[in-house]
Amino acid sequence: MNILLIEDELEVAAFIKKGLEEQSHYVTVIHNGLGGTEIAIQQNFDLLILDVLLPDSNGFKVCEQVRIHKKALPILMLTALGTLSDKVLGFENGADDYLTKPFHFEELLARVNALTRRRNVNSEKVYKIADLEVDCNKGTVLRNGKEIALTTKEFTLLEILIANRNKVLSRTEIAEEVWGINFDRGTNLIDVYINYLRTKIDKNQEKKLIHTVIGRGYVLKDPTS
Repeated sequence: MNILLIEDELEVAAFIKKGLEEQSHYVTVIHNGLGGTEIAIQQNFDLLILDVLLPDSNGFKVCEQVRIHKKALPILMLTALGTLSDKVLGFENGADDYLTKPFHFEELLARVNALTRRRNVNSEKVYKIADLEVDCNKGTVLRNGKEIALTTKEFTLLEILIANRNKVLSRTEIAEEVWGINFDRGTNLIDVYINYLRTKIDKNQEKKLIHTVIGRGYVLKDPTS
């Protein structure tokens, strides 16, 4: 894969670059946010690994700007900022995954592989249920013919739910599919994002599609079918 790494800590950047290149990946390293944003937008990469605390910019802002131009580019945020609010902010600005420092390279590699696999899953499919339509190729969501804007993580969550429509998914299944196997199940991040989706998908709609099954998890279904 062709990977862009935006990381200002020289030793960390060298460590990641060496490890990924030993796995036959090609890694371009940029040490500042402004230059990283420019190259991420202008060139084609298979993955962006992005630090948050950069000398000339904020990684969250970089992520937001890159996401505007690169809808399908997987973005992994790599940072020492590890609170729930930091993670939510990262996801809201378009990140696909969030790994906190310090980290083991094996975990970084596992997340890199998971993100690239996920990129190819359902990439050509269009799902429909009731008046909801999700186009996985275009990255668009329509409800009753009106487009709904979702963040990258919200879209991934909805994609998992609609791909398994009428099936109850446990919080563990959702965590593994959307956030990866190393997701911290001690947080309420899943509930937060389910509420985000409900606000955007079901609010002011007579027919509610996202349902909680107490003690089991969540399901996307048409209650009238």
